[in-house]
Amino acid sequence: MKFCDWEPYYSEILAYFGFDRQADEEAARLLASLLPADNLISLVSLTDGNEVTVCGNAPCLKDDIPKIDGIVFAADAAAEVLEDAGIRPDAIFTDLDGATDRFLEMNREGTIIVVHAHGDNMPLLRHWVPQFTGKIVGTTQAAPLPRVYNFGGFSDGDRAVFAAHELGAEKVTLAGFDLDDPDVDPEKRGKLVWARKLLALLGHSV
Repeated sequence: MKFCDWEPYYSEILAYFGFDRQADEEAARLLASLLPADNLISLVSLTDGNEVTVCGNAPCLKDDIPKIDGIVFAADAAAEVLEDAGIRPDAIFTDLDGATDRFLEMNREGTIIVVHAHGDNMPLLRHWVPQFTGKIVGTTQAAPLPRVYNFGGFSDGDRAVFAAHELGAEKVTLAGFDLDDPDVDPEKRGKLVWARKLLALLGHSV
């Protein structure tokens, strides 16, 4: 999705949650400064022409594991659920709020870390990004920068879905998504509302 097409949704999201666009832009610049290289081609090579399963971190993920196939994108902490089931994700999409040392290990073993910058996670960017020794791709929800991309999407799961479509996946399947989960706080509830709205743009009815 081109940024000019994404920007109206982004503006609505900023207004809905009261987020600071300037802080998002500052975080994107910080992430760009921390990334040692541009590894987008590695993510494209994983995705283009392949079937991709995007795994959210809802409790239903464990039940969905038997149907996971193809290239596997994990939303943040879903990566550890998958690894516990014997599946190392090909890429992890994360704003780092669920990051652990296991992310570092998976990255060393070949998992691409797609790190997202936003106004609230600059300390996490400074802490985690320099520790990754494998391939990293940067993303932002604001205007893209060199080495920091915007494929569309807002939360970790729907960003992964947007990236899969944008980077040429032949088919995108969702697992571990529950957008009606009642056991979430009000902000998370709002993010689920937006996830449903954004995923519908890509033809996913969740």
